[in-house]
Amino acid sequence: MFKSGFVAIVGRPNVGKSTLLNHLLKKKVAIMSNVAQTTRTTLQGIYTDDKSQIIFIDTPGVHRPQDLLGNFMNTTAINSVYGTDVVLFMSAANEYIGQGDRYILNKLKEQEVPVFLVLNKVDLIKKEELIQVLNNWQKEFDFAEIIPISSLQDENLDTLLEVIRGYLNEGIKYYDENQLTDHSDRYLMAEYIREKILFFTHEEVPHSVAIVIERYEEFEDHYEIMATIVVNRSSQKGIIIGKQGSMIQKIRQAARKDMKRYLGKRVDLELFVRVEKDWRNKQRYLKEFGYDEEDY
Repeated sequence: MFKSGFVAIVGRPNVGKSTLLNHLLKKKVAIMSNVAQTTRTTLQGIYTDDKSQIIFIDTPGVHRPQDLLGNFMNTTAINSVYGTDVVLFMSAANEYIGQGDRYILNKLKEQEVPVFLVLNKVDLIKKEELIQVLNNWQKEFDFAEIIPISSLQDENLDTLLEVIRGYLNEGIKYYDENQLTDHSDRYLMAEYIREKILFFTHEEVPHSVAIVIERYEEFEDHYEIMATIVVNRSSQKGIIIGKQGSMIQKIRQAARKDMKRYLGKRVDLELFVRVEKDWRNKQRYLKEFGYDEEDY
């Protein structure tokens, strides 16, 4: 019997939701960084084998919003559980249970869907500590399943997939078996650029950046991509460009490597920087840059 269904991955920022998705798919479809709120929109990652097709929905980390962009991220994360077959509530084994966790769990109590606790980063604590952590979580919520994993070490991921299959019904393939995500390659290329900015600039500009792909053309032996990096302030533009263009060169070179790995061809990438003051609080810019609630 072939099974299929939709599985939402929810949790606070930086618990490893995107890392889990990439390791399940064995391909990088979601960007990752140590900066909170790296994921801004929902993204469907499509896992297909001869037994099943599981559409995982990676979501932004639920957090205390500081602007309209933050509100958008929280809304899309919570809304992602509607109509799913299973919800994976993720937390990190080496972190305390916080108010953010309880806020999400209270929202999940309103849904008639099985909720798994997926406890990530178990490789960072001792087995005796893990037992106590699991006991603490059992007091918080009536989880359908509790599965300790380490996404980075690929520990217990096969078990997670097998348990998920047990909750799915017989179904069709919603997507072609070779398709890995519902988002376009154009979207992924923009995300690769944003990931490199997060990595190289650290805490200096991350939350102030949006990427707009101005041109995306495929040729027989290469791609040509032109993108604009949008920032909040002129000082951030200077950081992105760097001394004599050194920073934007590093960003461009690192992004091109990921693009080539994903697309399978050489990529010629041009980057430009523009300033749009306080764009995260202006609905017009949120829509222009792809952060429109109606799309999710």
